Amino acid sequence: MSRTPTTRRGFALAALGTAAALTAAGCSLSPDESSGATAVVVGYQSKTINTVTAGTLLRERGDLEKRLKEVTERTGEKFTVRWEDYDTGAPITTGMIAGKIDIGSMGDYPMLINGSRAIANSATATSILAVTGSSARGSLNMVVTRPDSPIRSLGDLAGKRVSASEGSAGHGTLLTALAKDGIGDVDVTNQQPQVGASALESGKVDALAQFVAWPGLLVFQNKARLVYDGAQLGIPTLHGTIARNRFADEHPDVVDAFLKAQLDATKALDDDPLAAAQTVAKASGLPAEVVYLYNGPGGTDFNPAIRPSLVKALEGDKPYLESIGSFPNPVDLDTFVSDTALRKAVSETGGDYDELLHRQPNSARPNGEVWFSGSDTRTTPDSTSVLRLVRDARRDGRQVKAAYITDPTLGTRWFADHAVWLRDGTTFVAFTTNDSARAYRQTHPGAVPVSYDQALDEVDR
Repeated sequence: MSRTPTTRRGFALAALGTAAALTAAGCSLSPDESSGATAVVVGYQSKTINTVTAGTLLRERGDLEKRLKEVTERTGEKFTVRWEDYDTGAPITTGMIAGKIDIGSMGDYPMLINGSRAIANSATATSILAVTGSSARGSLNMVVTRPDSPIRSLGDLAGKRVSASEGSAGHGTLLTALAKDGIGDVDVTNQQPQVGASALESGKVDALAQFVAWPGLLVFQNKARLVYDGAQLGIPTLHGTIARNRFADEHPDVVDAFLKAQLDATKALDDDPLAAAQTVAKASGLPAEVVYLYNGPGGTDFNPAIRPSLVKALEGDKPYLESIGSFPNPVDLDTFVSDTALRKAVSETGGDYDELLHRQPNSARPNGEVWFSGSDTRTTPDSTSVLRLVRDARRDGRQVKAAYITDPTLGTRWFADHAVWLRDGTTFVAFTTNDSARAYRQTHPGAVPVSYDQALDEVDR
């Protein structure tokens, strides 16, 4: 009989417990004595690509400051913005419960933990106000192992040690996937993402389960290989904007300005995803090729609307949180999730919120893309076309910064040179994982495995 995966509880939830015991200070929006302005404190995660429209990109573009300036012109009240950067959502929740952070952004599981912890005291209660990034199937969380590891699929993790940040979206995906497949005897070690990455590289753990951009970063650096794509669960995942209710009630103009600024950043990303990726890369220190993997065409869906399917997914996350003892107070999603302020912001900026609600995620996405250099990119209809573009570029001595494919089974955008390739007659098909390729071969028995270099050499031969 399989056993429930082992977890080790650590700093993340201990910190939350400490915060819950703190006496909530008044609103953290306090006068800056030197300037006479009021400070707005925003917690964000610079390296979490799914939150850039409420974090890194928003900050670098100065959208919030511009929107707050409009408030100043209308009301006379002055503001300054203090940005606080964290690796995960847990410390942002700690700051919010302590009354030290006003607005934050984090993943689905952390947001529910935030709501559960914060609701213990009416003075610290929070609400989800908008989505920053989502995936209809769950591809934003993945499990990777070392390139030379014999681990090829989730089932191979039995008896192994896996690093994850407890309470994070990556951790939730891991435990949900293990439970779904009946895989037990897995030692899940609670570590910060960068600590887990180092542990994986040194061999102290066998695998790493994390949220973006960590899986893509490690694979891009040739330090890891993807073994489980969260899209295999088929469950939507999301990151979002969350705020303290007391702050929102007392300063609706600031929340309105923030949401309008998020809409500004989202439009900029939609209009020119490559430029947005380069901006985020420069600010976060991540390779631009990794950022563009997620915010390029067919990557993360940055639609800010809180769609019913995403709320339903949040409801489905509750059992996981209860299983790790991180859901002490029941959260009523009917009140915890509120799009009232977002609807107002969308309307006042000339948008149609109902259209956003019904917009299909990545409906016009390409199946492949090659980034040559500078701003020179070309989308393609299939993986075979990606091979042709890369092959021709090599022959002509042109630089290829990155090539991306879309898994035809899971819909996940991934690096072409790190994909699992099959030759199916005269066409070539690329997948994120061995599991996905294996599923394809069940209905395409003539497809045979080839390496990326083989595929480049054999295309159109």
